[in-house]
Amino acid sequence: MTHPLRFGIWALVHGPRAAHQDPEEPYDASWERNRDLVLRAEELGYESTLVAQHTINPHQEDLDQLEAWSAAAALAALTSRIEIITAIKPYLYHPVVLAKMALGIENISRGRFAINLVNAWNRPELERAGIGFAEHDERYAYGREWISVVSRLLQGERLTHKGRYFDVQDYVLRPKDLYRERPRIYVGGESGPARALVADHGDVWFVNGQPLADVASLIHDVASRPRDGAPPLRFGLSAFVIARPTAAEAEAAHERLLRLAERDAPMKAIQKENTDPKVVMMQTMQKSARVGSNGGTAAGLVGSYEEVAGRIVDFHAAGIELFTLQFQPFEAEMKRFAEEVIPRVRQRQRDHGLSVADSDRRVG
Repeated sequence: MTHPLRFGIWALVHGPRAAHQDPEEPYDASWERNRDLVLRAEELGYESTLVAQHTINPHQEDLDQLEAWSAAAALAALTSRIEIITAIKPYLYHPVVLAKMALGIENISRGRFAINLVNAWNRPELERAGIGFAEHDERYAYGREWISVVSRLLQGERLTHKGRYFDVQDYVLRPKDLYRERPRIYVGGESGPARALVADHGDVWFVNGQPLADVASLIHDVASRPRDGAPPLRFGLSAFVIARPTAAEAEAAHERLLRLAERDAPMKAIQKENTDPKVVMMQTMQKSARVGSNGGTAAGLVGSYEEVAGRIVDFHAAGIELFTLQFQPFEAEMKRFAEEVIPRVRQRQRDHGLSVADSDRRVG
């Protein structure tokens, strides 16, 4: 079963997603910018926002970096409808502490909070804190036990657990979730251990932007894995969108961002040096020229309004439920997408007799 199609945005927790030297998108990772961006996204009808977690800027250490979990709590209080997905690297928080924080934000938001489990790729973030940066598969083993503890505590279970990494004795959190069984768990990562982890413990798998055929292959692999009685896994896709009235205009805008992104070469060299080479996301992102993080324009959402709408419908048919989108300049292009592309997507769905999400509404 394919769930209703939803649209979300990446919060700008560490500045522009495509190019850092764009005169149309000055660097701004402030709380005020992110607050206003998410509130505007909610007004425009977007259903979700992803708040990535980094304690230090992953691109350049002297650049600002929004703190994800305090920002998520504030967003939960200020918004009324949008889902707030906040990333977490397990090594940074004990699972008992993190579960308590997650339940608090879930209650503040009245049932609109979600966790995005990521197992870290930025070496200095952990090494310089004295935590250490474990080998790739070891990080996933740690994350697997970590999320199993968090998930059970989120459900209100009185937990006794003794494993390789954690020893939790007769622990229970109150109040438990007042709105549902527990907050939704999103999982990122495309390696073998990541796929096994999401099949066993996730609700939604975040796939990095890449061509439709590759995404369909990934979905087929993970969807076919046993779930031990859990509901079928759902799927999200990260993508950078460049939509214009014509394909030629979109490609011109794409070329502009590609040229600007070339100026970020020193920053990208730092990022590459700090990244675990076993991280599949980084391997995928090297396959073709693109702008945006987490695959960016590799998903192919560059073209006319009609072309982009058609590609989104194709991704949805392959199993993608949630599109978590990036733009630049963000506010203007986010509005353009809401006004020009989303209505075309909804119309295509109606033309094919498909159900449209209940949250579909007029653009404000």
